[in-house]
Amino acid sequence: MAGGLVRGLLQAGKVPASNILASAPSDKNLGAWRELGCRTTHCNLEVVHRSTLVFLATKPHILPGVLEEIRPAVGSHHIVVSLVAGVTIQTLQRLLPPWTKVLRIMPNLPCVVQAGAMVFSRGSNAGDEEATLLKNLLSSCGLCEEVPESYIDIHTGLSGSGVAYVYLFAEALAEGAVKMGMPGALASRIAAQTLLGAAKMLLETGEHPAKLRGDVCTPGGTTIYALHQLEKGALRATVMNAVEAATNRACDMAKD
Repeated sequence: MAGGLVRGLLQAGKVPASNILASAPSDKNLGAWRELGCRTTHCNLEVVHRSTLVFLATKPHILPGVLEEIRPAVGSHHIVVSLVAGVTIQTLQRLLPPWTKVLRIMPNLPCVVQAGAMVFSRGSNAGDEEATLLKNLLSSCGLCEEVPESYIDIHTGLSGSGVAYVYLFAEALAEGAVKMGMPGALASRIAAQTLLGAAKMLLETGEHPAKLRGDVCTPGGTTIYALHQLEKGALRATVMNAVEAATNRACDMAKD
């Protein structure tokens, strides 16, 4: 996810690649960063010494060791931003010096194409200045909203994992068209454009999805017949259950 976020920032021209220093234990993990033009190191402390804004993007079980390593080098001028799933701000603040400005962010994959959906929360020492800095930086990658920390796990279920639900729906749309005789490549392009157009209308009109859905339906027409099939298949309840399952799993990861 960190790589996707950085690609979005670079494509937006928000940050020069030479200003980014990435650290990882092996060259295998750093090759992609070098291809982007970023500087790399195997030393986490070097990142802290040379940076003011520090992003943490490890696996949850690895993070405590990383924080123990960098803790002596973290000063009051540092802003520490965590992308680590399931690790709360309270835990981050406990494992870092008491003055540390901590923020927690949850992006999603479309940040790569500057169409992401991100939420972030701030710790007790992070003020408006730090929140504004982070939001201005990340808004170049898509929608970026400050929320209560309790919403972050919900965002994971809605948008972080939700991207995969949409891909599955796009695949099903295209396969339905293939079944009816349309070539697969064309069906996939039309399915993707259909989703893009629908999302654009939701954002630009501000209308409730039900209103826009109703606008497509005509009495006795093709759409209402199709929607009846989706309702019989419990699409609405199934998607709601998926969001709930992913949210609960994100909450469970915080307890592990």
